[in-house]
Amino acid sequence: MATLIVIVLVVVVVLVVVGIVLARRRAQSKIEDRRRQAGEARDMAQVTQLEADRQAAEAQERAARAKREQLAAEQQRLAAAQSRANAADLHARADELDPDLSEK
Repeated sequence: MATLIVIVLVVVVVLVVVGIVLARRRAQSKIEDRRRQAGEARDMAQVTQLEADRQAAEAQERAARAKREQLAAEQQRLAAAQSRANAADLHARADELDPDLSEK
């Protein structure tokens, strides 16, 4: 009878130890799974951040191009105004010098 009790106790202890080992493995597996998920989330965050940085750089580049175009257009408008003024001055000078217009 004492031997039976010892055997039962040994079996119970073995089952408890096996249960603890399995529980630890499951817990470790969950921890590893969460670490993997965290790593994937960090990778996705980094990819998203890089894409956002690229888009911001493109937007800045586009804004700079637009500013250059705006300045070039303003320069061209001023040059055209100057050319019109020069043309008007030349017409006025031609009218002053034209002997046919002076006699009328």
